[in-house]
Amino acid sequence: MQYLIRFTQLHETFRLAEIQALATLANVELKVVFYDAESPICIVELPSDDAARAVVERSILAHGIYEHWATAETLDELHVVIKRDTAHLWPLYHEPSFKLSVDSFRGSRSQKQKIALINTFSYLPFKGPILLSSPDFEFTLFEEWALEPVPEKKTVPFKVHFGRLVGRSSRDLINTFDLKKRDYISTTSMDSELALVTANIALAGPNKLIFDPFVGTGSFPIACAQFGALVWGSDIDGRSMRGGGGKKSLRGNFQQYGLEKLLGGIFVSDLTNTPVRKARILDGILCDPPYGVREGLKVLGCRDPEKKSYTVEKGKEMYKDPAFIPPKKPYSFTAMLDDILNFATDMLVDDGRLSFWMPTANDEDQEIAVPTHPCLEIVVVCTQVFNKWSRRLITYRRLPDSAVDMDALAQRKERGDGAQGRSADELNPFRRHYFRGFKSEQDSSDTVGIAQPGT
Repeated sequence: MQYLIRFTQLHETFRLAEIQALATLANVELKVVFYDAESPICIVELPSDDAARAVVERSILAHGIYEHWATAETLDELHVVIKRDTAHLWPLYHEPSFKLSVDSFRGSRSQKQKIALINTFSYLPFKGPILLSSPDFEFTLFEEWALEPVPEKKTVPFKVHFGRLVGRSSRDLINTFDLKKRDYISTTSMDSELALVTANIALAGPNKLIFDPFVGTGSFPIACAQFGALVWGSDIDGRSMRGGGGKKSLRGNFQQYGLEKLLGGIFVSDLTNTPVRKARILDGILCDPPYGVREGLKVLGCRDPEKKSYTVEKGKEMYKDPAFIPPKKPYSFTAMLDDILNFATDMLVDDGRLSFWMPTANDEDQEIAVPTHPCLEIVVVCTQVFNKWSRRLITYRRLPDSAVDMDALAQRKERGDGAQGRSADELNPFRRHYFRGFKSEQDSSDTVGIAQPGT
């Protein structure tokens, strides 16, 4: 059966990825018949109404899903298709209450025009009462208008669709988890919409164990817990988790939403020195690792142990001293990406998912390549574009050991980190490009070489 999904016209590269992930989570076979990033309409094939509801009921980027009755270029052609292809369905809707509405994308209709459009469907033999609130069935006429520079030039839509509402999405959760209403956030807290979408793409759900190694104020674990997953988190900076205590803390955020029972635990930890037992027990890993722009990336350890011998004394378990502050050293951006993939390889169950955000320059000459690992298969790469840079949500699937290329795995282990440099800029190509305004190194050197007035 064909169904029509009405998407929101935002985050276009995420929409199909989310729906396909939810189909996987619901164990439903989904076939995409039509999809265009410039349109909010997607036509798919699904086995039943129940399957359609299961796919869309927790979607964030869809508004709803409809039984697809017809698509045409004009309203007159639409009526012809409806009469030709759906007459066998009409008896199902003779007596129940119903509602018919108009949804115009890039266009607008007055109430008088909407009523006139609705009256063109008078041939449908629906005899039940018309209820504007909570009808038994709801039908919608969708209009797609061209994007014209002068709105007054629009006369008719270039495409129309008609369908019966089957199920609505969970898009209202965006408002429920809005950061403006959250008791404790920081400058790097992920907004509720993208946190929930990430949780969906990572297949978070009941009876699943999810971990965020850069947990911060808990945006991703909160989203995963909302969908029923049991969550854990860690961060190298305990202050970001503790906050001011009480409501102003990560735990306080879980209590605010009544999700504290799904918080397995949080702890201070560095990803490269994690206390987590190496065992393939996690169903998902979600994170937004630091980009190293506000401050250079750090990892536990001493860059020059001989110069700072006082911070690490041989034979002493310094971490047991309440006043001990662990030393940190600069961390390579590419090494961090590799460490995330290695951690996922060691911890994820077969088909478990790793979803993490990664920045990159929009200029292809400065673009940072999507990292790969022989044990991980790239499922999808979604992109949120800003001005001169973008951030990607990269999702991987843990391959069964039997499907891993062992030769490639051995070569990766021999290759090592390979990061060169000591300063934050030398270790982080994104940070270096960011502070150059994403200009090429030649352009930057030319700018520096121009004599300033008065020199």
